[in-house]
Amino acid sequence: MKKVLLVGMLFTFYKTGLTQNPITVITKKQKGIELVQKDSLFSMRFQFRMQNRMGYMSKSLEDFTPESFEFRVRRLRLGMRGFVYNPKFTYYIQLSFSRGDMDWESTNGSTINTSPNIVRDAIAYYEPIKGLKVGIGQTKLPGNRQRVTSSGNLQFVDRSIVNSTFTIDRDFGLFLSYDQAYFRLKGAITSGEGRNSSKSDKGLNYTGRVEVLPFGKFTGDNEDWEGDLEREKTPKLVLAAGYNYNVNSMRTGGTLGSDLHAPVDVQNIHADALFKYKGFAFLQEYTNRFADNPITENSGKYRTVYTGHGLNTQLSYCFKNNYEVAVRFSYIAPNKNIYHHPIYTSVNEKRQEQLHLGLTKYLYGHRLKLQANVLYNLTKDLKNNSQTGQFGGVFQIEMGI
Repeated sequence: MKKVLLVGMLFTFYKTGLTQNPITVITKKQKGIELVQKDSLFSMRFQFRMQNRMGYMSKSLEDFTPESFEFRVRRLRLGMRGFVYNPKFTYYIQLSFSRGDMDWESTNGSTINTSPNIVRDAIAYYEPIKGLKVGIGQTKLPGNRQRVTSSGNLQFVDRSIVNSTFTIDRDFGLFLSYDQAYFRLKGAITSGEGRNSSKSDKGLNYTGRVEVLPFGKFTGDNEDWEGDLEREKTPKLVLAAGYNYNVNSMRTGGTLGSDLHAPVDVQNIHADALFKYKGFAFLQEYTNRFADNPITENSGKYRTVYTGHGLNTQLSYCFKNNYEVAVRFSYIAPNKNIYHHPIYTSVNEKRQEQLHLGLTKYLYGHRLKLQANVLYNLTKDLKNNSQTGQFGGVFQIEMGI
């Protein structure tokens, strides 16, 4: 009897809920599944994506014996976004689940970030007027373009060595942006410790970026994607420059990396350009990092901020059958005081150069694509005037909604 009553109550509640507060389910092309309450008190859009890859690296340029293989789930992400109470109050949440996507290795050398990082983004926004957004939470800082571009929208299997060395990544704090037809202003004041930090010191992290679009906005989301999948009918260009100042940084990469032995003030300059027209795409990025005392020491052990500059250049063409060919050349070059210091003689940071060739088949835009990359990597020891190199290859399938 009790079971019958319970079933009846649940059915009544379910039926009442459907008639009084039904949920509308919306599917959007390449933008996931969205749930919207009829009275417009909330919405939630779900998206997932995974990157499964197989890779190989040779021992040297002469010895093609495998130095390593990479067989793993590189990324597995779940994203949720929408509004609560009023469309002016929005949110964005992104979670990561694969081991390679949770910074396990970084936690080994850090007391600030001591646990695997599942939460990548968790931020609430308020848009008082159209184009002006204020956010509080954790998300990407307005740094170099390739970092701000989602890893699900890349035309190669990963970002460049320039990004991996100099990125300012994510942080927690206050974010502002002002978006108009021909320009954007972005800024942030954040903790400086990076994502999911357990504590924060007295120094803060200041970031600003300016973007200019002389020919107006790109078609749809085409500015947020690498490659010209929309095949822009008229030339589109965005020029940008940014500055970042992390006061009392306690990690080798500012917001990333192992803990330093002493706090260091770190500054980053970014400049980039993106051009697209009729299937052609060109991306150029320059970055420069500097610090007064980049080498920290404790009992004869050193941890160093990689100061220097880097340049990343990408050129691609997307055919009408959605095959894309792309080439990328990147290099990073250290400042002399971190490879030939008169006192810290054992510190010897290297110059790296990397050439990538890529072939991508877009089956459903960036949500379902097959990628094959061949790479040539060269590491130069500037102090000892020597170099080593490797060949490699990666195949990756990306799937998401």
